[in-house]
Amino acid sequence: MEAIEELSELSESMRQAAAVLADEDVDQTSSSSSKRSSTFLNVVTLGNVGAGKSAILNSLIGHPILPTGENGATRAPISINLARDSTLSTKSIILQIDNKSQQVSASALRHSLQDRLSKGRDEIYLKVHTSTAPSLKLIDLPGLEQRIMDSSMLSEHAEHNDAILLVIVPAAQAPEISSSRALRIAKEYDQEGTRTVGIISKVDQAVSNSKALAAVQALLLNQGPPKTSDIPWVALIGQSVSIASSQPGSDSSDNSLETAWRAESESLKSILTGAPRNKLGRVALVDALAGQICNRIKLRLPNLLSGLQGKSEIIQDELARLGEEMIGSTEGTRAVALELCREFEDKFLQHIMGGEGNGWKIVACFEGSFPNRIKQLPLDKHFEINNVKRVVLESDGYQPYLISPEKGLRSLIKGVLELAKEPSRLCVDEVHRVLMDIVSATANATPGLGRYAPFKREVVQIASAALDSFKKESMKMVIALVDMERAFVPPQHFIRLVQRRAFISKSGETSPQTGEQESEGIFRKIKNKLSKQEKEATKDVQEGSGLKTAGPGGEITAGFLLKKSGKTNEWGRRWFVLNEKTGKLGYTKKQEERHFRGVITLEECNIEEVADDEDDSSKSSKDKKGKGPSLVFKIISRVPYKTVLKAYSAVILKAESLADKTEWLEKLSNVVESKGGQVKVESSPPIKQSLSDSSLDTMARKPIDPVEELRWMSQEVRGYVEAVLNSLAANIPKAIVLCQVEKAKEDMLIQLYSSVR
Repeated sequence: MEAIEELSELSESMRQAAAVLADEDVDQTSSSSSKRSSTFLNVVTLGNVGAGKSAILNSLIGHPILPTGENGATRAPISINLARDSTLSTKSIILQIDNKSQQVSASALRHSLQDRLSKGRDEIYLKVHTSTAPSLKLIDLPGLEQRIMDSSMLSEHAEHNDAILLVIVPAAQAPEISSSRALRIAKEYDQEGTRTVGIISKVDQAVSNSKALAAVQALLLNQGPPKTSDIPWVALIGQSVSIASSQPGSDSSDNSLETAWRAESESLKSILTGAPRNKLGRVALVDALAGQICNRIKLRLPNLLSGLQGKSEIIQDELARLGEEMIGSTEGTRAVALELCREFEDKFLQHIMGGEGNGWKIVACFEGSFPNRIKQLPLDKHFEINNVKRVVLESDGYQPYLISPEKGLRSLIKGVLELAKEPSRLCVDEVHRVLMDIVSATANATPGLGRYAPFKREVVQIASAALDSFKKESMKMVIALVDMERAFVPPQHFIRLVQRRAFISKSGETSPQTGEQESEGIFRKIKNKLSKQEKEATKDVQEGSGLKTAGPGGEITAGFLLKKSGKTNEWGRRWFVLNEKTGKLGYTKKQEERHFRGVITLEECNIEEVADDEDDSSKSSKDKKGKGPSLVFKIISRVPYKTVLKAYSAVILKAESLADKTEWLEKLSNVVESKGGQVKVESSPPIKQSLSDSSLDTMARKPIDPVEELRWMSQEVRGYVEAVLNSLAANIPKAIVLCQVEKAKEDMLIQLYSSVR
């Protein structure tokens, strides 16, 4: 028993040394070690049902605390962490539960285990203090035939490289030891036999079986089958503890256990006359366990000593580099701490800026998961016509709308944009998790922090607290961005609905009786007007235009156009340059200037032809009537709320001749249409937003399909919502970078340095 106690101290020292090599906190590792930590003191039983596994462990413990029986009393794994306390009497058992100690009797503990085994199959953990047991960790597994004993449970307990495997075989089954499943499993996990101990149990029950006794003696003499010769074997009866505890007056005698163990040894000597005396009884079992534990320690010790020597050399070199006298003073400690913070900062910035480790995951959040979540929002469900009707009706209440369902459509827009909050929150959480992983990886990758485990924990704690505060700020920012878009809904969509109604009422598009006749008349008038304009345009085009072209393929066109000022409403002559390759139109005040005063991106624009009477309202009707084809056209944005040039949503231009206008429109149309834009040859006169009473009367007289009107309006609103979502998909990552990533690069590191005092 003293040998195992010495090995226990050596095992604990080796565990602490391994923790030092792994740059772990020794105290923290000891306090938070797992319930099945891989140590040299683990003992795992392997055997069939009724082999006497629990009885053998009771003999090791010195108390019959484990349930025994022929039909498989152990129905779930029982793990007992034994601690030897020489100050206790041989009959005392101290059970430790949650740092609280309680003295119990063996029978009470056994009955408690039987009750727990009958109710469930979960593993049971105990920590017991006694004076009779060696400091081992005993794991009593169910019989190998039981259903609960699958491969995962076996590997979970027996796969540890340093756990001792107890192969328990009844004496009656000794002649068939080669076919023992317990022995076969032990060989799978321990091919060299350096951590396996064989036990022949229930020898007293095979007294009349001479063949079995001969097989037992052959095993004890290492003369058994080849697969058993490299394993130390011990013979036991296994019931000595139960016998000692049942003797009258045993409670008052401290020597009853030693007497029972001595009696067991003498009984085995009389039964196995030819067997070695040092392989019989409980004392022989303890010595065999100590021998195998010593073998495992000898295997591990050289590698451990080599690692410690290398670690010592690294520490000595570091001390020589820093200077031994610095560590002894407060200033020296502060200097070392600041140096470690600088190392941590360099590693952290490498992750963020250079993409090392998990740094690329931040970009993946912005370019992958977040845009995908925005695209997967159920817009079709919300803009389905029946849902639009429901939202409009619920918003209007008992008094339906008369002109435009503005209240309902605003409610629909706010409801759909509300969906963007969840992807935004998830993006913030993902970036926060990535930053936390980067902090942990950086701390582990900083060599100096590994030598100062408490300081390493402090660094990680400060960085984590800073990142948590940044996450809260970022969450508020992205929610505010979404709420801003929800709060402001531009009125253009509702104005367009009123204009469309007025146009439908005048043209009669929705009237089934007169629609075709009126539309035929309109188209005939338009056709006649266009044919007349084409003749005049052909005449002017033949005269030739004054535009200039340049570039290898003539992709650059330049010439003068009149630009209408948005402030003074006056025309100004400007030199315009069109680059068809880049799709941009720039202008200068004079032809000689080299820097553009403004640039229009045609990729986002539409082009409309404007009548001269729209542009010049001061002329008399007689002057307007005799005027030729219009030379005016305008460039507008496809998205109503976006600008085309500076702060203006439309740019009105006027050519100096019809030929110039024709060539400009041809060049501009090619660019705009290639980018998906629209070109309207001639726009209809604008309809004033404020309708007169006569126009409202006309609207009332003309029948309008409300469902078709609502469908058209929902499509208009959907286009606006999609544009807003695209804007959020671009702006929310910028806010997250500003609130989390940039602050992690600056504010978090500042807090880290300021904590060093």
